[in-house]
Amino acid sequence: MSKKINTNKLLNLENEFYKKPRINSRAKGNNFERALAKKLNTRFNTKEFCRTPGSGAFGTTHTLPEHLKIHGDLITPEAFKFVIEAKKGYDVKLEDVWREKSDLYAFIEQAKRDAKASKREWLLIYKKDRQKEIVITEKNHPAKEQLRIHEKYYVYLLEDFLSLPNEHFFENFNDGFSY
Repeated sequence: MSKKINTNKLLNLENEFYKKPRINSRAKGNNFERALAKKLNTRFNTKEFCRTPGSGAFGTTHTLPEHLKIHGDLITPEAFKFVIEAKKGYDVKLEDVWREKSDLYAFIEQAKRDAKASKREWLLIYKKDRQKEIVITEKNHPAKEQLRIHEKYYVYLLEDFLSLPNEHFFENFNDGFSY
């Protein structure tokens, strides 16, 4: 009688000969941007939030006329006060707070550049795999603050930040404008 083979062991390929497949980081970022746009559309009862076409390097590799320039990773309603930089899956750690050349500060600088170009405030929305989304910004907002970095940046959970009233997010909200 032959020994029964455990098929589960056969299918477990993680060993010295197996390399875990790489996750397509571009697809991961695109999916996060789409999911974030959907979350914002649901929160503000609109369909105006969407992923920027060619989000990523497109804006730095192509010269567009001023009226066609889009800043940030999401297209937002015209009256929305913020430009959004969305990042997912990068290996940002708590220690990066003390490392000036970390991805964290590179993301913040990218958000600042977009904010300056768009003349809006910036929000960096970051999500680590299997963790909640966080918002990093330069300004103190009346949401439940989770963390403060160097007395310069404020960190909130996205769900807490989005619980703020609509007028916090839109210019001229009280002038007949509604979301």
